[in-house]
Amino acid sequence: MDKKLLEILVCPVTKGPLIYDKDKQELISKSARLAYPIREGIPVMLEDEARTLSDEEIANLSS
Repeated sequence: MDKKLLEILVCPVTKGPLIYDKDKQELISKSARLAYPIREGIPVMLEDEARTLSDEEIANLSS
C-alpha cells in the first residue's frame, strides 16, 4: 500500500482516518467499525463492500 495514498484516504462514511492491515489487506475505520478490502492493490472504498468489525476486532485495535 502506497504510504502517500494512505495519508490522503479517509473513511467515506465518517471522513476519519484509516488503519492499514497488511495481513488482511484491509483499510480499517475504527469510528465506522468497517474494514474496506484492498483488491489487487486497489482500495475498495465502498460501504457496501466493507465488512463490519466485531467488538473483539475493535478491542484488538486499541491494544
